[in-house]
Amino acid sequence: MGHREDLLEGAKRCLLQKGFVRTTARDIVKESGTNLASIGYHYGSKDALLVQAYVSLIEGVGEAQEGQGQSQGQGWGAGGAETAPLGSLERFRGVWANVIGSLPESRAIWLLSFELVLQGDRIPEVRRMLGEAQRDGRSGLASLFTGIPESELDKETVETEGRFYMTLLNGLMVQWLFDPDSATHAEQLTEGLRRVIAGTAAAS
Repeated sequence: MGHREDLLEGAKRCLLQKGFVRTTARDIVKESGTNLASIGYHYGSKDALLVQAYVSLIEGVGEAQEGQGQSQGQGWGAGGAETAPLGSLERFRGVWANVIGSLPESRAIWLLSFELVLQGDRIPEVRRMLGEAQRDGRSGLASLFTGIPESELDKETVETEGRFYMTLLNGLMVQWLFDPDSATHAEQLTEGLRRVIAGTAAAS
């Protein structure tokens, strides 16, 4: 690997060990075996590098789950969810069950999400880059639930359904990180949606 890749991998390890605030540029240099000048040359700043490392960690969660899904019938879009009819409550329940099932092993990564959010007001660059990551996340989630490849999704779907799923994901993360015993399960989330659909249908 070159310095750019070494820095990214080193930053990822630092994030998991120390978090965003406590990680220094020197920590990253020591962990990656590079030098301070490389950070500015390849990423512009330490904060920009750490945000990129965070995004890479989040992407790795999804990729690991998909890889597991191919070999064991699991993953965010698998475990029965991928065979359920598109747009069905069965697919909705199956995908969320798989997402929730992955949270314990990726707890340290999701905790970083909230630490980074708190840095948004302090570091505008972090806010901008997280905003871009959120847009990519909305597209990925919309694809997961609809079965439509990201490259084929229209903007309206991403900006409506994608936002809906992202809002649910963020809320579920908070619950499961705070108190898994009282957190919402996929079955409860699905039944809630079913009742909302039934209520709006009755009202119309």
